[in-house]
Amino acid sequence: MADHTLSTLLDQLVFPECPRWHDGRLWFSDMHDRKVMAATEDGQSEVIVETTDMPAGLGWLPDGRLLVVSVTERKLLRLDPEGLVEVADLSDLAPFHCNDMVVDDQGRAYIGNYGFDIDAGAEPTSTTLVCVDPDGEAWVAIEQLLFPNGSVITDSGHTLVVAESFGQRLSAYEIQADGSLGNGRVWADLRPNVPDGICLDAAGAIWVADPINNGVMRVIEGAGPVEWIPTDRGAFACVLGGADGRTLFVCTADSSDPAKTVTMRSGRIEVTRVDVPAAG
Repeated sequence: MADHTLSTLLDQLVFPECPRWHDGRLWFSDMHDRKVMAATEDGQSEVIVETTDMPAGLGWLPDGRLLVVSVTERKLLRLDPEGLVEVADLSDLAPFHCNDMVVDDQGRAYIGNYGFDIDAGAEPTSTTLVCVDPDGEAWVAIEQLLFPNGSVITDSGHTLVVAESFGQRLSAYEIQADGSLGNGRVWADLRPNVPDGICLDAAGAIWVADPINNGVMRVIEGAGPVEWIPTDRGAFACVLGGADGRTLFVCTADSSDPAKTVTMRSGRIEVTRVDVPAAG
């Protein structure tokens, strides 16, 4: 069993979210600082692109270009050589701010959204998961989700698993040939935990960040949580990576409120070692 002591790789961030291990580096959105960043395993970081709106979910097209979710504009952007360009406007399909996404090997992006104004204390309501095809066509792939958040694609590309934060569960859907999603089921009931960002390991288990209960857990379908790593503050997202795929990177912060995070700069990337490496 790996020693799960967390150490700090990066600090003084505003609000790190949506981490990805790509091309030998950790990529993430410092959402409230409006920057997409990348860092090496030894903590050498650089700004990839600055955004006019808050960035969230990250992914890559088959040709290697970066996709970025623009939160309040509710748009999917692509980083071309000349800068960020709009791929799709989702404002007619996503009722409120967009957040995390997963991109499949064909370049289809599945994007979640809040559904309601959580910061204003609005009544929680169900919402959509939107699919954006590589050509920019956008359409609703699933409805009636309770705050769809982090997503992964598992089962050799045949299954999408999405964390429903307010549903307190991971839900799975079969990916059809045309990208549509069907045969929804509960992959794991996580009550009383609240799932946010998630990532997949090589054994098919899913690591889940819980910002309410301050920790990350490894979840197995049918068995539920089998490991818990506490954090001393909110854990908002996680990803496996590093040279051997066995470093778990965790995005933590003392608050998720943009009115507080910019002055606090409490955001960190924390790391620990785990036994099972990243999928793929």
